[in-house]
Amino acid sequence: MSTTPNRERLGNHILGSLVACALGDAMGAATEQHTTAEIVQQYGGLLRELRTPSSETFSHGNQAGQITDDTSQMFALAEALIATGGNLTEADWIKALLHWAATSREAFAMGPTTRPLLEALAAGKDTFAIGRSPTSTRKLTSFGTTNGAAMRIAPAGLVFPGDVERAVHLAWTTARPTHDTQIAAAGAGAIAGGVAHALMPDADVFSVTQACLEGARLGEALGGKEGRRVPGPSIPRRIELAVEEALRAADLQHAVEGIEATVGNSVMMVESLPAAIGIFVAAKGDPVEAAVGGTNIGNDTDTIAAMACSLAGALRGIAAIPGPLRNTLKSANSQDIPALAEGLTAIAWQRLNSEQR
Repeated sequence: MSTTPNRERLGNHILGSLVACALGDAMGAATEQHTTAEIVQQYGGLLRELRTPSSETFSHGNQAGQITDDTSQMFALAEALIATGGNLTEADWIKALLHWAATSREAFAMGPTTRPLLEALAAGKDTFAIGRSPTSTRKLTSFGTTNGAAMRIAPAGLVFPGDVERAVHLAWTTARPTHDTQIAAAGAGAIAGGVAHALMPDADVFSVTQACLEGARLGEALGGKEGRRVPGPSIPRRIELAVEEALRAADLQHAVEGIEATVGNSVMMVESLPAAIGIFVAAKGDPVEAAVGGTNIGNDTDTIAAMACSLAGALRGIAAIPGPLRNTLKSANSQDIPALAEGLTAIAWQRLNSEQR
């Protein structure tokens, strides 16, 4: 395990991940479904601010700085982890997801995999039996291969600082009810593993990227063994392609354009997850630059930015996010993010101490 952080530092970096995820999500909400060229033309360059989403986005009606279903589900996972003392079971998560779907303002925007399966769960159906029925639409390869399992997963890494393997196992627990494929498990494992390592004092952009790759490989194996193995590209290999684009780019805009052209920017896990990690690298681990990169890559901008920022915030901490941006997020959202961060920190700190005994 990496050098152990003190409690204050750990709390600051857990808070940084949660706030950064909200920042990327809210900034990206203004540009969703657009192309990079359209965004640059509309704003006279890369959009670098929190703006009100237009009528052409899914988040039309939100105010500047307001989160979408991505971060809303992430907060729901954080709440569920705190309520269970970090010992979240699959049944606990299903209950929490159903509560979120019934009560959250952002639930109207839930994705193409999450919505039908939560509706089935709410009706008391066994989604795993449905998924393996010869007549099930869930046997379509697109089911369970979208990015919902990764967009919400940061808390799974935040409660296991430095422990990539356990973070990945928790990520699979939360992915399986709605995204039970090796592709989803790899994507969720990548973010959970990267976030877990990013909390450690000796982490840097390179080592976080390595942890993302480790998490992706572990998740892919776990999902293939315990879930459904479906056709599709390798998440680890596509992460490598996105990182290569980031490293060869002259600046952030060129990185965004190269990553989009190479791995894509859609709601599919094999596109948006590698794109997010590539943007994290292109941003040099800076949360604001990660938000800007995800916001301007086009298509599923809010999710890509949120995932990239969850890594960057965990690495750099809350101090890397300017006060004015944090104030806008606070005024636009009712969630008490510092309270969530404190609850997750208590779990993470207890685990670190127990491992040292």
